[in-house]
Amino acid sequence: MAPPTYTDYEPKDALARAAQGTLVVGTAGALLSAVQNSLAKQNLGAMGFITRTGGTIGLFAAMGGTYMFTKTATANLRERDDYINSALGGFLAGAIMGSRFRTLSAVLGYGSSLALAMGVFDYTGGSLKTIWKDVGLDEVSRKEMIRATRQRPVEELISQISESPMVHGPGYEERRKERLKEKYGIVVHE
Repeated sequence: MAPPTYTDYEPKDALARAAQGTLVVGTAGALLSAVQNSLAKQNLGAMGFITRTGGTIGLFAAMGGTYMFTKTATANLRERDDYINSALGGFLAGAIMGSRFRTLSAVLGYGSSLALAMGVFDYTGGSLKTIWKDVGLDEVSRKEMIRATRQRPVEELISQISESPMVHGPGYEERRKERLKEKYGIVVHE
């Protein structure tokens, strides 16, 4: 099988995506910093989420910006948009997280872990819903296919789940009359 060709790649602006990643992930870092501040045992005040736990904001902003810049820049250099770009971006972002611990093993460990997580996430389609997703199938066609293969006839469904006060199958009235006569001795006339 021949390797796929990537002739239809369009370069993307790496700096704009890096700025977007910095803002989005930095905002998530600010939220986490505010939670850290509110859960602290001592009273740090309202500005404590910047002064005391503000390093979390900077760490997350640096990770988001580095990930998006590296992912986009490597995609532009390689002229293909695949999981390797996400893995490289994940490695550098994880290395930034590991640098807080000031050991090479933490830098390599966090980098490798995030590279693996982001590479696998992108390789499986970038969704937590399903791993095996048919890319050529739109959502409406997919749901129609599921409905056609999994929908059962009403008669089969009623025979399997029996009858309830709301669901009556064919011949229900006769069976009801027989049950009432057997159990209670009541004869029901029409």
